[in-house]
Amino acid sequence: MDSPRKATRIQREKREIILAAALDAFSEDGLRGATLEKIAEKAGMSKPHVVYYFGSKDAIYTELLQSLLDVWVQPLRDLSEDADPLAAILTYMRRKLRMSQDMPRESKMFATEILHGAPRMRPQLSGELKALVDEKAALIAGWSAEGKIARVDPHHLIFSIWAMTQHYADFDIQVEAVLGEERKPGLYDEADAFLTEFFVRALRP
Repeated sequence: MDSPRKATRIQREKREIILAAALDAFSEDGLRGATLEKIAEKAGMSKPHVVYYFGSKDAIYTELLQSLLDVWVQPLRDLSEDADPLAAILTYMRRKLRMSQDMPRESKMFATEILHGAPRMRPQLSGELKALVDEKAALIAGWSAEGKIARVDPHHLIFSIWAMTQHYADFDIQVEAVLGEERKPGLYDEADAFLTEFFVRALRP
């Protein structure tokens, strides 16, 4: 039996172009609102060309979400029991904040999936994500019990970090409207300074 052919460089490049275009479309309009026609237009290709590489809009969406989840949870995976507890949590917060700065489309796409009931991601959320969060929550609970950080509910601490960092990407229009254009260039540095002080005050034993 013949083994599957490896994709050529050009095929890989075409797939990446389509995925980037789809990310734009899905972050703007969600799964329902984005169409293959719009993805094709953003990619500078014909609709049949897009279908040739992925087969369907759902296939593109699922691949993007899976790759996004892998990237999104990596900072949490890196939370190590060998690190200084407060420094480790602050590093996690900062990495999540900078991901919102550098990957706003990805953040919005993930948020849209959740807001629509996570039809494609529910098994991963209740499976691998839950297992990872439970593992790291147990680590944080251990630090808290040992007096290395203040007493805190570890799950709600993780949720708070998600909420307080991803807000800047998911609600960027609101943030910028309230703060004004003049504060936009330094927005993430301001947020970093504020959140660092906030979590130091909350977690210092």
